[in-house]
Amino acid sequence: MSLPLVTLKVHEQLRTALRSGLNSVTCSLNLERSVATVELEAQGWHWQGQTFPYLDHCKERTVYYWHDGVFQPVARFAQSLIKLVPTDWGAPTFEIDGIKMLPTAKVSPFEDAKNKVALIQPQGKVVLDTCGGLGYFAAWCLQQQAAKILSFEKNPDVIWLRSMNPWSPTAAGALTLINGDSTEHIEQLPNASVDAILHDPPRFGIAGELYSQKFYQQLARVLKRHGKLFHYTGTPNKLTSGRDVPNEVATRLRQAGFITELKGDGVLATNKAVKSAVN
Repeated sequence: MSLPLVTLKVHEQLRTALRSGLNSVTCSLNLERSVATVELEAQGWHWQGQTFPYLDHCKERTVYYWHDGVFQPVARFAQSLIKLVPTDWGAPTFEIDGIKMLPTAKVSPFEDAKNKVALIQPQGKVVLDTCGGLGYFAAWCLQQQAAKILSFEKNPDVIWLRSMNPWSPTAAGALTLINGDSTEHIEQLPNASVDAILHDPPRFGIAGELYSQKFYQQLARVLKRHGKLFHYTGTPNKLTSGRDVPNEVATRLRQAGFITELKGDGVLATNKAVKSAVN
């Protein structure tokens, strides 16, 4: 991770303190993980023995990092624009082509992940994290002492965002992070090899394969009997979307051998399937 990380909020703190005639200011340079004291001068600000310039243009909804002598957005554009986005809660979310990937309106995305991870009670368990994203599920599995977390993330640019995000866990110890497609890798996992599953896919229109009957059958196959699965669906408006995604998901999961209940913005399921090979 490259520090310092600067947002519009932090930049305005620096500028306001300078205009007030202060020689220093306390702010966060790592998205509210901790605070630092920054020395101020008209030409720039000083931290940890290095001088940094004020930004000419500091945009909202953008995190900047220091690279090659300039502040650059924490963003990449290959097939899609993927960027880290600050929130009022400290822990950032991320966007793909302007579509927000994590809930932030009423709760921190980090705390939201904590609440969902608690549903599968990860302590001492082997957990499959199908769509790793920024790793907030994995971070709480680690804090709640999961025995092992196997996390897949298909997009290498999202993994790069993780490396820049101080709220994302490091892949070490109990956490294994694989840059790969979980719909492919899951076929290599043995029957009944995981105790719990967290499934937080992008919306259906982006990644329909992660909502397919075939994939749900694979989830049932690798999950131990009576194991818990939490499947995030969001809460799309049926009147505007024309679809009832949570109930569609619950129906497919039941067909795969799960007992289901709608839980918040997702589906909590318990596996009752007898293990057999899936073609």
